Amino acid sequence: MEAASRGLVSRLSQILFTGPRSLAPRSHTAVYNITTIHLRTFTAEAQEENDDSMSSRVIELKPGVMTRDSKRTGAIAVKCGMTALWDKWGARVPISILWLDDNIVAQVKTPEKEGICALQVGCGQKKEKHLRKPELGHFRAQGVPMKRKLREFPVSEDALLPVGTPIGVRHFVPGQYVDITGITKGKGFQGGMKRWGFKGMPASHGASLSHRSIGSTGQRDAPGKVFKGKKMPGHMGVEQRTVKNVWVYKIDPARNLLWVKGQVPGATGNFVFIKDAVYKKPDISLLPFPTYLAAEDEDPETLEPLIADMGDADPFMMAD
Repeated sequence: MEAASRGLVSRLSQILFTGPRSLAPRSHTAVYNITTIHLRTFTAEAQEENDDSMSSRVIELKPGVMTRDSKRTGAIAVKCGMTALWDKWGARVPISILWLDDNIVAQVKTPEKEGICALQVGCGQKKEKHLRKPELGHFRAQGVPMKRKLREFPVSEDALLPVGTPIGVRHFVPGQYVDITGITKGKGFQGGMKRWGFKGMPASHGASLSHRSIGSTGQRDAPGKVFKGKKMPGHMGVEQRTVKNVWVYKIDPARNLLWVKGQVPGATGNFVFIKDAVYKKPDISLLPFPTYLAAEDEDPETLEPLIADMGDADPFMMAD
């Protein structure tokens, strides 16, 4: 911009202090050059002001009030496996155990810069030598530790969190419903009975070596072809699936474990992504917003596990 200003001053001095002969043949060119310089200077200043406005936005970490239109961030967890528990009534509850391994906010996307409101959450730890150069540059630019897994969660504008904010297991509340997304187990090449649930061919009356066959796949006459999308043997598994309305049974803040009822997609050790349920929305008055903010004197290792309220009615007692 300084170079453009010096050039503008020199050009104006030439126009003002030269005679009419030298000005006449170059008057249009001089005006065009002045206009071009003015446009370039204005564009550079506008760009600098725009950059300053985007960089001047400060996102503070403070508790807020959640509304019906608010959308919190999710979290990344590692599937530890399945077990079973018995509640206070003696009912058996199948449980999947999920570990939120050091979740932090790795990047903030705002409408002024990226055009969306989203938070990029990182999970786990990874050595620098195991990262590619673009990934390494991304973490260094954000000033956060190297993470093993990244995931972007769309949020509302009032749920934005600053970079480096930890997302613990107390982000969720026992008794609420969540949606869990993961990659299913790989089953390899499977037949129609296992892949699609076909009942198979007859097991007697002359059926030979075709008990698990899928049967006819088309027709003899027109059009005489197999239609696209026909359920046939093929590769099974390794697909993204979301289990909706999973009930949070228990949380363990000391070990950062989340206990949910039922199955979760993926094998043991896989990453899964947890967020508030879309259909069975939790009570907004019970959720920490935008996330749980621990007190300064709080020691997570001394916290006791929190279990969902099972109610006062015994499910095994018969109603009158």
